[in-house]
Amino acid sequence: MSLEAILPYLKPIAHLIIDPDISEVMVNANGTVFFQRAGSIEAFETQLNERHVLTAVKNMARSLSKDISEASPLLDCRLADGSRIAAAMPPATEGILLTIRKFRPHWFSLAQLVHAQALPQSVAEILIEAVQRRKNILLSGGTGTGKTTFTKALVDLISLTERLAIIEDTRELKIDHPNVFRFEARPEGRASNGDVLSSAITIRDLVKASLRHRPDRVIIGEVRGPEAFDLLDALNTGHTGSISTLHANSAEHALSRLASLAIRADSGVPHRALQCEVGDLIDLSVHVRLQGSHRFVAEVIEVHGFHSEVNRYEVTNVYNA
Repeated sequence: MSLEAILPYLKPIAHLIIDPDISEVMVNANGTVFFQRAGSIEAFETQLNERHVLTAVKNMARSLSKDISEASPLLDCRLADGSRIAAAMPPATEGILLTIRKFRPHWFSLAQLVHAQALPQSVAEILIEAVQRRKNILLSGGTGTGKTTFTKALVDLISLTERLAIIEDTRELKIDHPNVFRFEARPEGRASNGDVLSSAITIRDLVKASLRHRPDRVIIGEVRGPEAFDLLDALNTGHTGSISTLHANSAEHALSRLASLAIRADSGVPHRALQCEVGDLIDLSVHVRLQGSHRFVAEVIEVHGFHSEVNRYEVTNVYNA
């Protein structure tokens, strides 16, 4: 199913969906509509009928061989062109919620990001050297800050002779390497009566499985939970040169968050030991930010370890915007 195929279900906002300058369309539970253009959120002066939106969502789900109902009130799927459809209905939310995230047909190289003033040339050279020397890079930022865009630019720097494992919650990265395999997580599938049709496949499952397929590097689209422990375990067993992203407020906060996520694995490893592992295994932490419509590298720190006596990571500030 393509993006164009959903237009008949959403005629009042079809022009927003096909507008190439609009990257995301959001329908709130009260029927109000917002969209993102050039990084800025704008309101659309209309209010959709809840019954109409519910019919549209159910038809889209059916066309994709998915189900959304009171028993299974969350929908998350990808269209054939890479665009993403996320929807929710009661009892998970108070009304019908729909978000359409359109696929980006064009990706930026690191050189193009420099030209767009997303980072200076000096920082680009640091990142190029880090990728070439197989440094482990942690890339952080908030929602919509360009983490995926920057990740793609860094992955494109990896030698074509290397074998890559790409692990994502929902496929977003367009990878052109000749020797690459991809894993994508899957939520639990339930029938309208609540019966489990298919078990969930988690990012943690996929990180473990990827190591059996001889990757040179493991690329995780977003670290959200206990898979952080398995990522650290992979880095400990020689899979260097990893590039991973997570949500964090700063480059240093990303290190603390990675350790906090790793402890969710209930491995029995103390939090302090996990903090030390993060300090030993992560070489570079890069934080990206969105200001207005401008996405840019805000911080880069080099990580030297974890100082347990003062409960802080030992870092060198490489760059601050």
